[in-house]
Amino acid sequence: MRVLIAVFPTAAHTLPVVPLAWALRNAGHEVRVATHPGLAGSVTGAGLAAVAVGGSVEAAELTDFERNPGLRGHPGGGLAVASADCPDWGAKWFRMTRVFAGMRPLLEELTGVVVRWRPDLVLWDPFCLPAAVAARLGGAAHARLLWGRDNIAWLRARSQRYLRAAGDGGWHDPLEEVMQQLLEPYGLPYEEELLLGQWTVDPLPPGVRLPVPDIRYESMRRSAYGTGATVPDWLHSRPTRPRVCLLREPDPWGPPPGPDEALAELTDRLAAFEGLDVEVVAAGFGPAARGLDLPGRPRLVDGLPLDQLLPGCAAVVHRGGAAAFCAAAAKGVPQLVVPSAFWDEEATAGYLARRGAGLVLDGGRPGALRTGLTELLDDGAYRARAGHLRQEVEALPGPAEIVPVLERLTGLHQRI
Repeated sequence: MRVLIAVFPTAAHTLPVVPLAWALRNAGHEVRVATHPGLAGSVTGAGLAAVAVGGSVEAAELTDFERNPGLRGHPGGGLAVASADCPDWGAKWFRMTRVFAGMRPLLEELTGVVVRWRPDLVLWDPFCLPAAVAARLGGAAHARLLWGRDNIAWLRARSQRYLRAAGDGGWHDPLEEVMQQLLEPYGLPYEEELLLGQWTVDPLPPGVRLPVPDIRYESMRRSAYGTGATVPDWLHSRPTRPRVCLLREPDPWGPPPGPDEALAELTDRLAAFEGLDVEVVAAGFGPAARGLDLPGRPRLVDGLPLDQLLPGCAAVVHRGGAAAFCAAAAKGVPQLVVPSAFWDEEATAGYLARRGAGLVLDGGRPGALRTGLTELLDDGAYRARAGHLRQEVEALPGPAEIVPVLERLTGLHQRI
């Protein structure tokens, strides 16, 4: 069958689809990945066929983050749903629909691709609603391919409950305006599947999910994938001291940090390791720190896939992003999380704490980090429980195992 994968135009959303695309192609299917021309290199660099869409606008205009700072991760601007009692769900739902609206320029080009190429299945990023509309117009089966927690489905369910309770004089759903703009030119009625897919592929453990009714989730183990780097010689040998990975995860929707910002964060974090007999590996901080005499003399790596780096680590420190959480969980590494609050960081951190496979800190003060690291390294129970979490993650279907499921569901949902 032919499979089109449509992704949100950032590298953090593009790279995670690569393992599934490989699995589909290895099973004999034709695969193309639709993304903005500025991200096409990330697709072709992985040996996949890229389809450039949205070339008439800049990627920053599609995401709209620079012009609308309310969508960014500063206080009050995140889109995280920490619990089922999220008090500001209405504001978050409004901001979510603004992201949907920003994807409108992709619709015409995606529709052209679908109508001409005739894919059997379209897998789409939850923010890339034009892909669902294009699939509907082309008769393809379609499903959401999540990259983190399904906040969208939960917020949608909350908005529907509110609308039913409020009646005719209630709150105006901001989704109506967005979907009208997308559907009216094509004469299509609104269907919930155009927002939530015919089914949903979820890369996180089921324990992280929010309670959302009427969504069919198909679990798929998230596989670590990066742009690639040469494995350094020191990584071939076992460390003589406990190795701790200090990971800087990129802002998934924002521009890369400037060298001064990354260096300042690294220097601040390294203060936590003062006095600890550990080997520090700092990953993701960029080239600005190379050649500098940094405290603790950390090893610096960039671009090295986490599945290569983490197996020799005694602990990893990160902000709670799904990529880092899943990579560490898959290798059974205890995690120290200082969560941000933009998407699902607090949720993965809370799940980690409940499983006893790591520690969660409120703020990254050096003293608290040092205390937390000492506890993680000295208490073997964290390593044991991280091993249990690894078994849980390993039990989820991998990309190759979910391909037959996608084939079957495509046959059920395709409109020929």
